[in-house]
Amino acid sequence: MLSRRKEQARSVCPKTCKPRKLQLKHRWIKWIFPIGGLLALLWFLLRVIPKPSRATYPCQRVAFPLASGFALWLAGAIGSITAFRKAKRCLAQSRYVLGVMLIAVSVGSIWFAQSMTAEKVVYADEPTANAPIGDAKGIHPGRVVWVHDPDATDWDGPGNGHWWQSNHTDQAVVDRMMSRAIMALSGEKTDTAAWNKLFEHFNETNGKGKSGYKKGEKIVIKVNYVGCIQVWSRRPTESINDYNLRSTDYMNTSPQMIIALLRQLTNEAGVSESDITVGDTLCYFPNEYYDMCHKEFPNVRYLEYLGKFGRTGAKLSTIPFYWSTPDADGKKQDFAPASYVEAAYLINLANLKSHNDMAGITLCAKNHYGSLVRKPARQSSYYDMHKDLPYNTPGMGHYRPLVDLMGHKHLGGKTLLYLIDGLYAGQHAKERAPGKWNSPPFNGDWSSSLLASQDPVAIDAVGFDFLWNEWDDGSHRSGTNDYLIEAALADKAPSGTFYDPDHKGNVTRLGSLGVYEHWNNPVDKQYSRNLGTGKGIELVKQTSAVKNTVSVLVSSDSK
Repeated sequence: MLSRRKEQARSVCPKTCKPRKLQLKHRWIKWIFPIGGLLALLWFLLRVIPKPSRATYPCQRVAFPLASGFALWLAGAIGSITAFRKAKRCLAQSRYVLGVMLIAVSVGSIWFAQSMTAEKVVYADEPTANAPIGDAKGIHPGRVVWVHDPDATDWDGPGNGHWWQSNHTDQAVVDRMMSRAIMALSGEKTDTAAWNKLFEHFNETNGKGKSGYKKGEKIVIKVNYVGCIQVWSRRPTESINDYNLRSTDYMNTSPQMIIALLRQLTNEAGVSESDITVGDTLCYFPNEYYDMCHKEFPNVRYLEYLGKFGRTGAKLSTIPFYWSTPDADGKKQDFAPASYVEAAYLINLANLKSHNDMAGITLCAKNHYGSLVRKPARQSSYYDMHKDLPYNTPGMGHYRPLVDLMGHKHLGGKTLLYLIDGLYAGQHAKERAPGKWNSPPFNGDWSSSLLASQDPVAIDAVGFDFLWNEWDDGSHRSGTNDYLIEAALADKAPSGTFYDPDHKGNVTRLGSLGVYEHWNNPVDKQYSRNLGTGKGIELVKQTSAVKNTVSVLVSSDSK
């Protein structure tokens, strides 16, 4: 009897079948998505319904895709099952036409749910190395300075205080990094001479004569405080009662980097504190950063969305900003911020971050998504800047709103200097804290870097290469570097777009905004000017292992 049962079992389940115990052991796996999705949905609803502004918190931005995917999957499953059961009844009653239609509805419900929840990522091939396009900008055309000093950062990660605290980020080292970057960029041997050369070059290039900085001229420093973004709230004045950091380890522009830049401007360039504005028009200026900066620079204007607690509120000017796409027709008019229009110069102080959910990377160009004051920013009456980002529009040769931001006369057109704070690089909005880098020379430590350039395309191209090499995430989306190619060739854009953000209609086409190329390899990190093979990017490396002498560093990297 026992042997007969064994034979029957073999006939039903051949030797290739998994043992029943193993099948039961892994049966729980199929419940991971439903349970995880349900928990994410409950968490999102419980947190966001009482306070809608929480929808922008990093934890909610992570939970939302899983929650929405679960909701769509559940709706599709219920719709499919319901339609299928009705179809069976109709077929049993010989109501064949209606039965077939209901079967189609059942299949369509599943297809719709899968198509809505499927990841839309399209990955790009490795960019072509050392094939520069566009016209290089700067005193030394196409120059990007990379300063790397591991002594600037000393943090064990979340749970060990916060990265921005003075015992984890060394202000004196960051000051040296900023000084080295400014001198190497200009080729001068002192900070004062370096700033004077930067101002003279900018003014001469922009038709103001070869003059340096003049007392009373205003400067705006645009930082990236996306971890403190506040405009999504429908009632922002009621949704925030203090300016304490909500996400304490998020990858915002570091206060140490801001202080280092303010020290350079006031002590070396001769700019009065009262003529400097620093901040992000879409965010609040958090107490933790404000207290550190304001203590040393009490007369600087700290720009933010609302203008509470001694900060300066963002206001619109009467200078329009035009999008070079028909999609913006009929939408509410955008205007340049008043502080930008009043300023003679702008410094773009961005962060070194990938951008997993939309843009692929968020560097100097994307930093200007925080320059247009919208209340709220994604209000449907405005042109939606996000629809033309790589997530929604993958591939190459498309209109990219980043080019308009880079080229408008009161944004990119006024930018004296481009900086990327890479002390603690991170993955926005996937992670709530920065991550250590594994590639050399970082070798499991923080990125501890600063990038500087006068060329907006070149600096983002170098930042893109670093992010592409380190993380297999948003930077690898198809179309992530498309805006760099469009900007480099803005006068003859591959998309065919007539880029003219300063005029309604096609009046004055933008010229090339800078030079783009991809490095030869992630070890040597050399571009065409380093190799002497073209007129593209020159990467000047200033690492802690190299002598702290600008002339030696520049000449060694320029051969």
